[in-house]
Amino acid sequence: MKIRVIGGGLAGPEAALTAARLGCQVDLYEMRAMVDGTPRLTPAHQTTEFGELVCSNSLKSESPNTAPWLLKQEMRRCGSALLRMADATAVPAGHALAVDRVEFSRQIAEAIASEPRIRVLREEVTRLDPPDGLTIVATGPLTSGALSAEIQRITGSQHLAFYDSISPIVDAESIDMERVYFAARWDKGTADYINCPMNREEYDRFYDALIAAEPAESKEWEKLDYFEGCLPIEVLARRGRDTLRFGPMKPVGLRDPRTGKTPWAVVQLRKENLRADSYNLVGFQNHLKYGEQARVLRLIPGLENARFLRYGQIHRNTYICAPALLNEFLQLRQAPTILFAGQISGVEGYTESIASGLLAGLYAATLARGRQPVPVPRATALGSLVHYITHAHARDFQPANITFDLLVPLEEELRKKIRDKKERHRLQCERALAALDAWRSADPQDSSQPAAVSA
Repeated sequence: MKIRVIGGGLAGPEAALTAARLGCQVDLYEMRAMVDGTPRLTPAHQTTEFGELVCSNSLKSESPNTAPWLLKQEMRRCGSALLRMADATAVPAGHALAVDRVEFSRQIAEAIASEPRIRVLREEVTRLDPPDGLTIVATGPLTSGALSAEIQRITGSQHLAFYDSISPIVDAESIDMERVYFAARWDKGTADYINCPMNREEYDRFYDALIAAEPAESKEWEKLDYFEGCLPIEVLARRGRDTLRFGPMKPVGLRDPRTGKTPWAVVQLRKENLRADSYNLVGFQNHLKYGEQARVLRLIPGLENARFLRYGQIHRNTYICAPALLNEFLQLRQAPTILFAGQISGVEGYTESIASGLLAGLYAATLARGRQPVPVPRATALGSLVHYITHAHARDFQPANITFDLLVPLEEELRKKIRDKKERHRLQCERALAALDAWRSADPQDSSQPAAVSA
């Protein structure tokens, strides 16, 4: 049985490569393409490449016994293709896993091109009811209008939408290195972040300019309902003068080695690639006019003469109400030949999108061979992520990153006994990895598959 994967972002290629590795024939569709020498793109993408990272280049923390670390560890054990490429294209980023986004996309394209079981079709899909086979919808937050309407027709429910913003990127050569310093917060990992320190007067001047900056014009169809986990910096700033100092401009743990003091506020810049020729402003997603961005952001010490390679912008993110629609195998309950993965399924974040693509690929490959999948254990980060998007309250459903709040808590007696939060998290991670290993080894007759299936 052939598997059709729709979407060439993160979840789609991961699902396609996983299913192909397990012996399935895959058609991978991507609507971004070159048409008569001109790229056909979305409002947020800048290339037609697979796995383009449109926002940050970070896949979050690699600090042991954190929730993002646990999720990545589980994915590595399950043979995630894209996470292997992320590791191979990593750039220095303290205790986080950040990638050279161009090299990351190149390696994904190379892996897909070298896989004989994957056929790439550069065309838009507008129907989801093929005569046979399985379909994985991994079209991401920028699903086309035609396909969105088709999904709405099949599910019979309204889509939910939030708005996501993209951080600016500056040319490294335009940063005044005399005014900044390298450091990682609390000296965790290596000192890979450029830190632009502000005193109180500089912060107040920046804050006032940001509050007064003119926003970009919104389209008539836009309802600016921002996702709480990725608020534009100007929206966050309006919550109070010190809000930024407790958020993206938090100075704690970033002592200036030149003065021995902690600044009033700090703007952090993270490498975009191994060449270190460009940096993004961490947490500075915004919805301001380009000219206003340049004026306001050049008030940051060290960026007075910054050359912006990309300004911040806003784009629409669409996702389904997964708790009302999906089962534990990411299948539509009323149309089980259709699976969902990536941000459209209700997960939030790069790593989470890849993780859902990995599971969708595993489950679809098992179903394609006429077998019933065994769900990933609830105790794992993978299982907790799926459990959240399929069991949350449908009325209040919001996309989520992996956090310890989603994992199975320790028994009450154990929680009372172990007061140290880090030790509780370590124990949760230990249990999760043990549960994952047991799940993976449950079918010794199928050594080619890194996850369990029933007989």
